[in-house]
Amino acid sequence: MTEREKVVVIGSGAFGTAIAVVVALENRHDVTLLGRDAALMADLRVDGVHDAAMPGISLPDALNYSAEADVLRDAGIVLFAMPSQAQADAARNYGPYLAKDAVIVTCAKGIDRSSGQLLTDVLERELPHHPVGVLSGPGFAADIAKGLPTAMAVAAVDAGVAERLAQTISGRTFRLYASTDRIGVQLGGALKNVLAIAGGIVEGAGLGDSARAALISRGLAEMSRLVVAMGGQADTVRGLSGLGDLVLTATSHQSRNLRFGILLGQGGEPAAFHGGLVEGAYAASVASRLADGLGIDMPVTDAVAAIIDGRLDIKTAIQQLMTRPITTE
Repeated sequence: MTEREKVVVIGSGAFGTAIAVVVALENRHDVTLLGRDAALMADLRVDGVHDAAMPGISLPDALNYSAEADVLRDAGIVLFAMPSQAQADAARNYGPYLAKDAVIVTCAKGIDRSSGQLLTDVLERELPHHPVGVLSGPGFAADIAKGLPTAMAVAAVDAGVAERLAQTISGRTFRLYASTDRIGVQLGGALKNVLAIAGGIVEGAGLGDSARAALISRGLAEMSRLVVAMGGQADTVRGLSGLGDLVLTATSHQSRNLRFGILLGQGGEPAAFHGGLVEGAYAASVASRLADGLGIDMPVTDAVAAIIDGRLDIKTAIQQLMTRPITTE
């Protein structure tokens, strides 16, 4: 059994709440959900439900709530569960409150748009004295909070840190696998969102299940090429944070990236989507630029970026993908 830890989850959206719930559920650790809205935190404490993020799901009695950054001062593990583009600002804002030995974990699935950096690099830049890990994989927030069986990956440079995180955050229905491949785990999480948009476009345009299968397999090949080029491991791509998350997000209507793609496939404009933040819309252009700089061929990712930016219509994108030079798999 692991020692009792103080864990703080920053970000009271759906995923942050779900992770806080699953860690607090068995009362093995001291867990606090830290949000910016003091009134919301007070309501959660009294009501025991988070109707905006987790309607109908009871929050554990053992879960604490706060809007005060002081709760970070003695926390050993701090999970950053805000969107990817907000992580740098969050690190700057909360950094002064962190315990000197706190381990930081990003839970966002994206790439920093302004710098083109992976989120662990962003957090290390802002918090250079803290070990930084990443949690990613095939897990919808609602499934996690409901206690449905879910497995994900957690990665850190130090294998001991990764193992500590896996042991602390895992529970009876939530299983984490430890990894030292932060690059592979992060890129899998970011790129599967882009490919889920592509899957939605296929569905929305009525292109059939065969096209979806081709997209998933060729998208996985693109993911693998970029992961290896950036120093990650091909094996990671075939695991939970790569293939696992891609299959889930590209096939389930719980995925807002898929729903966004369906809208595009039906001829809708990106601005017409009101289903929440679409991380893949940010990641597409950044991943395309990264691949271009490394000389990596990523035609599906490039097409998604061009469609979102209005540089390419769907019919032309499909024609271009289907008339590329024949090559080996």
